[in-house]
Amino acid sequence: MRTITPHLVIKGASQALEFYKKAFSAKELEKAPLPDGKLMHASIKIGDSVVMMADEFPGSNMKAPDSAGTTTVALHIYTKNVDKLWQQALDAGAKIAMPLENQFWGERFGQLLDPFGHQWSMSQRIKMSPKEMKEKEQQAMAMFSKGEHLGKSEAPQISAP
Repeated sequence: MRTITPHLVIKGASQALEFYKKAFSAKELEKAPLPDGKLMHASIKIGDSVVMMADEFPGSNMKAPDSAGTTTVALHIYTKNVDKLWQQALDAGAKIAMPLENQFWGERFGQLLDPFGHQWSMSQRIKMSPKEMKEKEQQAMAMFSKGEHLGKSEAPQISAP
């Protein structure tokens, strides 16, 4: 375990567990199902990191994104082949929140929304010429000055699986 480990609250944690296996090649570490099939606790490993999860339960102050109407965090994956992992996640059912593109800070970066309302970003370091980085930075700053955001797209609606 690392010092900080994300813990996701999910409506449909069992289905999310299977999605993360397909989308991000997650390895299931443990799973504690209740008699009704909800997960009291589960953990997976993606690369060298652990992510814990559980179903949302009535009376809890922790809510799944579809109950809250939004998510306030993004989980980020660094990978050596972002295009492959990106496509794998899309094939598993993720939706694009910000297209995968080369960014001015020297990464190929994009954001996805999983079917359970959690935001995932992923990237890999890339080599870019100083000229290309400067051009991309100028484009980004022009967008920011207009109140726009890099790669802005229609965010998919959050809904339960």
